[in-house]
Amino acid sequence: MVSQSPGSSAGQPGSGPLVVLDNVNKYFGDLHVLQDINLSVARGEVVVIIGPSGSGKSTLCRAINRLEPITSGTISIDGVPLPAEGKALAQLRSDVGMVFQSFNLFAHKTVLQNVTMGPVKVRKMRKAEAEELAMGLLERVGVANQANKLPAQLSGGQQQRVAIARALAMKPKVMLFDEPTSALDPEMINEVLDVMVALAQEGMTMIVVTHEMGFARRAGDRVVFMDSGSIVEEADPDEFFTNPRTDRAKDFLSKILTND
Repeated sequence: MVSQSPGSSAGQPGSGPLVVLDNVNKYFGDLHVLQDINLSVARGEVVVIIGPSGSGKSTLCRAINRLEPITSGTISIDGVPLPAEGKALAQLRSDVGMVFQSFNLFAHKTVLQNVTMGPVKVRKMRKAEAEELAMGLLERVGVANQANKLPAQLSGGQQQRVAIARALAMKPKVMLFDEPTSALDPEMINEVLDVMVALAQEGMTMIVVTHEMGFARRAGDRVVFMDSGSIVEEADPDEFFTNPRTDRAKDFLSKILTND
């Protein structure tokens, strides 16, 4: 992987990890869904989070930009702790791109309008400049010819690629992907994964929650295995898939890999 991220020029590039979770806990009522999570993500690193359903993966992903408030602990982006609310949170959140399972595009706006909205409203970019940026990103993800269509006129794979372009338009320091292919038909999954692999190869810092083990092997620098709200094991993909250390990881992989 490349060590420089296109989005990491702000702050002091290279001065410590880009994302740090320190002793993070999250409760839903009595349910302890994140248990003492400690995780650091370096600039340009691709961390793939895997584990059984209900293990806390998506909650962890959503906590990193405070879509899900945490109960205790701290989360820092580029050395700055995430504020609980207000303008400071909105500013820091704009440095964290998010791609969801359901594409979350604005149905009544064109593809181009979906991608330019953030840069114009949040980054205060001129409309013409934002449109030039957006068209470049839509070209990059392979849907520039769909720019004037509404999301409903696109396939699921195309919509998800637009969602990736929209997140990139904010020039984020880190990209979060929460099960980005799980709502897609099988033939559309690879077109989205290919875009993500290209991003990884360009050095974008990425945290990816996914069931796609092929992507983890191909693009991940590190695999983090979660179960029951805890990080059970982490290793580079080759080591994790060929020689998992814990019984829980071995059991999970035996079920997943035989079904692939």
